[in-house]
Amino acid sequence: MDSITTLIIKHRHCFNKEKSYTMKKITQITYALSPALLVALTAQAKESKEQKGKNTNKPNVILIYADDLGYGDLECYGAKNIQTPNVNKLAKNGIRFTNAHATASTSTPSRYSLLTGEYAWRRKDTDVAPGNAGMIIRPEQFTMADMFKSAGYTTCAIGKWHLGLGDKTGQQDWNAPLPSALGDIGFDYHYIMAATADRVPCVFIENGKVANYDENAPIEVNYYRNFEGEPTGKDNPELLYNQKSSHGHDMSIVNGIGRIGYMKGGGNALWKDENIADSITTHAIKFISENREKPFFMYFATNDVHVPRFPHERFRGKNKMGVRGDAIAQFDWSVGEIVKALEKYHLLDNTLIVISSDNGPVVDDGYQDRAEELLNGHSPAGPFRGNKYSSFEGGTAVPVIVSWKNKVAKNQESDVLLSQVDWLASFAHLVGARLPKGSAFDSENHLSNLLGEKTNAREWVLEQSNTRVLSVRTQKWKYIEPSDGPKMIQWGPKIETGNNAQPQLFDMQASNFEEKNVAKDHPQVVYDMQNILRRERSKK
Repeated sequence: MDSITTLIIKHRHCFNKEKSYTMKKITQITYALSPALLVALTAQAKESKEQKGKNTNKPNVILIYADDLGYGDLECYGAKNIQTPNVNKLAKNGIRFTNAHATASTSTPSRYSLLTGEYAWRRKDTDVAPGNAGMIIRPEQFTMADMFKSAGYTTCAIGKWHLGLGDKTGQQDWNAPLPSALGDIGFDYHYIMAATADRVPCVFIENGKVANYDENAPIEVNYYRNFEGEPTGKDNPELLYNQKSSHGHDMSIVNGIGRIGYMKGGGNALWKDENIADSITTHAIKFISENREKPFFMYFATNDVHVPRFPHERFRGKNKMGVRGDAIAQFDWSVGEIVKALEKYHLLDNTLIVISSDNGPVVDDGYQDRAEELLNGHSPAGPFRGNKYSSFEGGTAVPVIVSWKNKVAKNQESDVLLSQVDWLASFAHLVGARLPKGSAFDSENHLSNLLGEKTNAREWVLEQSNTRVLSVRTQKWKYIEPSDGPKMIQWGPKIETGNNAQPQLFDMQASNFEEKNVAKDHPQVVYDMQNILRRERSKK
């Protein structure tokens, strides 16, 4: 028992024993104790704050999921013309993975697999979703958020969603609470974009309702026909004062930018593209502050690098690659702000941070932002062939950085084979959660790999192109199944699809660029790869 506590008890005992104490005497005792009490209470408050900062013995988990950020787009991965100091710092204090993969070369299927632990190609409705898609992850499915909740975590999703809202496609009433949203699949809080920044509706959804809803501007959305009297990028290009379209993206105009789909209304609820990063980062920091005394899981999904690229003015014009480079710098800023919040609330020591991307990069994806012309020697996909949409490695090879202060050794580089489909089961092992039978169907526990140990590594990972062509990747080989599709993307971006009527096999240890098809030289390897796909497709 400390001296202050002893003194308080002693005087309390005297007061009870001698009822004749006068109010004056009591006041004298109180004033005598006050300095000591203040010192003790201050120390106790500081200790309590530090203990609360430690949260619990369960680590917080923050998954920072970039959009269209390529393997070669970060400075710590050898990017030219780009500075990403905040991401670099996390990589220096943790692990930088060089053989990690999204499950698909486009957004919706990658996000579906990440959050459910199931390959998206197992379902027909998991391709790139329109902005008015119904919920693709159904409430009866067990998700990463459900898993964390079952382990006592508070959960949130902030930023880009692109996995549908409401029960049925095209039947949402955006002017009322949605009957089904992220609260039905395990997220306690969400502040999200329904799809992507280039798709309507261009409003944030907060806990199932349009944020800052404007009753004077009811929202209507349609992906088939325009609303009478509403301008479009195709018919009114003079109104595209922030970004002009290069291909597509010429339907409704919001904030001087053409979009995919038609939208009417929104008023004060409409976002300004230049404020998106600030908005989602502010909400992320608020969530950290409000939940710092209990374990939490945050899915923080940024939009910056995805088109339309229109970062805040404090980033614009700072990078020689133009707005795409500026957008990467803005992403790095968001990462830094989240880390600052963790430091402020004494949570960094007890927080596992994972940074990655949903698919490979794309340069010209529908806007005249000169991203292709201004590369200046920069290779968004790093050493890999192909980009977003492609079967080649550039479509699914993504940066992955894992940082956990004092838990993960610093300044590591790992070439262990990783797939994002395994992160659900891996995180479940981390927090001691039990997965229901039949859930996370394709997810395997490879937590030891994520934390820097090479034990229990995957022998192969599966990859999916935008046309559902599947590939198998091992440490040495890359196999792409035959496809009769076109060699190049047909609607605009200059990207090789990877399609070929013949089986393709590449020795990835000889060249990352998938230059020489050696399928005829290694028929047994081709046979083994085909059997992997056959067995996986036959699973139910």
